Amino acid sequence: MSPGAALARIRLNPHSRAVQRDLRNATDMHRTLMRLVPDGLGGSPRQAAGLLYRLDVTDTFSTLLVQATALDPTRLPDDYGHADVKDLTPVLNALKKGLAVRYRTVVNPVKTERLSLENKGRGGKRIALTGPDADQWWARRAHKAGLHLTTALPTPVAAVHSSGDSTAVRHHLVRYDGTAIVTDPDALAEAVLTGIGRAKSYGAGLLSLARSAA
Repeated sequence: MSPGAALARIRLNPHSRAVQRDLRNATDMHRTLMRLVPDGLGGSPRQAAGLLYRLDVTDTFSTLLVQATALDPTRLPDDYGHADVKDLTPVLNALKKGLAVRYRTVVNPVKTERLSLENKGRGGKRIALTGPDADQWWARRAHKAGLHLTTALPTPVAAVHSSGDSTAVRHHLVRYDGTAIVTDPDALAEAVLTGIGRAKSYGAGLLSLARSAA
């Protein structure tokens, strides 16, 4: 039904200097994770590889979920963490209309400001959405992705910071957990493979699904 994908679950080693560096700067994290995908992917390698990731943090440990069409965890830095890899194809093929699922995603809910007529053609500033505005943003994106939300619990996530040649950028993140009904299996499979929203290079967009017991 859909192109395949692999998902690596990496339990991070908090004593690793590489892990400590990557948790401080999302650009470094992205650079590390791009080592896991094949070389020679052209001008947009993250998109070509379908690379998405999410950091799940508990009181006792941090787990990094990394998804791509192909992954080689042996290319991680030494002592980075323990990785388990599974094929997501069975999950994608099991998606059926009417299926009840549980989901988790971390997203970057933003809107682009409207510009005056004299400034048309320029890029508008992106504004972070919070509270009900962020919830509505997620509901719209979920609907487009083939999900009818039945519950949606927002949890603020610490913003991630990325650095370029001369500037540092702060990416606003929100985690959503909940339940939903599949309305369009093909759209949902595409959303799982390509991610939700912006800031996909910085830990946003990965959508996890599991069959709901309800």
